[in-house]
Amino acid sequence: MWFKNLQLYRLSKSFTLSPEELHDRLLEKEARECGTLEMSVLGWQSPLGRNGSQLTHAAGDCIMVCVRQEDKVIPSAVVREQLEEKVSAIQEAEGRKVRRREQQEIKDELMMDLLPRAFVKSSLTYAYIDTKDGWLIVDAASAKRAEELISLLRETLGTFPLKPLDVAQSPALVMTSWLAGQGPSEDFLIQHECELRDTVEEGGVVRCRHQDLEGDEIRTHLEAGKQVVQLALEWHDHLGFVLSDDLSVKRLKFLDVIQEAAAEAEDAATRFDVDFALMTLELRGFISRLVETFGGLAEED
Repeated sequence: MWFKNLQLYRLSKSFTLSPEELHDRLLEKEARECGTLEMSVLGWQSPLGRNGSQLTHAAGDCIMVCVRQEDKVIPSAVVREQLEEKVSAIQEAEGRKVRRREQQEIKDELMMDLLPRAFVKSSLTYAYIDTKDGWLIVDAASAKRAEELISLLRETLGTFPLKPLDVAQSPALVMTSWLAGQGPSEDFLIQHECELRDTVEEGGVVRCRHQDLEGDEIRTHLEAGKQVVQLALEWHDHLGFVLSDDLSVKRLKFLDVIQEAAAEAEDAATRFDVDFALMTLELRGFISRLVETFGGLAEED
């Protein structure tokens, strides 16, 4: 189970529940199917899917959890077409214009009629709690998706104090200085992709791929005041990723040196366990180095 994105959150206090205790708590909001008139539902399922019964999976000091979200899918074109038909029928029968508020009421009724017949789409979001170093790491491309998991965790546990990773130095300024010539430490290697943005509101955005980031064109943009808000990097020949100025990590790839370390396993559950142990060990070192690179954690107010 290799994460593809990282949203990083710092726990405000130690997490003391054991994997078994956390499993028991998650049972209160176990994943289930959408009800007839429900548009969406969230719940906990085993990280191992059909290969596991526990709602947690532990490796060392790390505990993985998984949220399954089920959403009813009602094509907007279908709703729009049926709405237009109903509105036209009322206007012709009663000789009056159907106002916006009444149209919304008709639309709501249509949605209620269509819900029991709608298709259901499922999606999974994985995360793990590093109880030793005090992190929640969510495999999500957006903070919004990560917050959905965190909200469910808070509902389930009653409280789960944490906050997004905050560092002492501005990531945008540090990454900009790297492209301006200072360069990162030797364990980080700049790749051929970045996004630059003006600091003024509604300023210009430049996205570069497969381009020499040390060339004159990039230097011109930096001299004009643009800052780096995304930068492709490689760490220690182990990880490839795109780092954003909010310190979220996207398009994470565990390079061959890590993948080759994953032992052959006879069954899916054993392979999952090996992969999870290797991944958490690697990410623990990476996150520590990432925080150090940007001056350490920001001081508490």
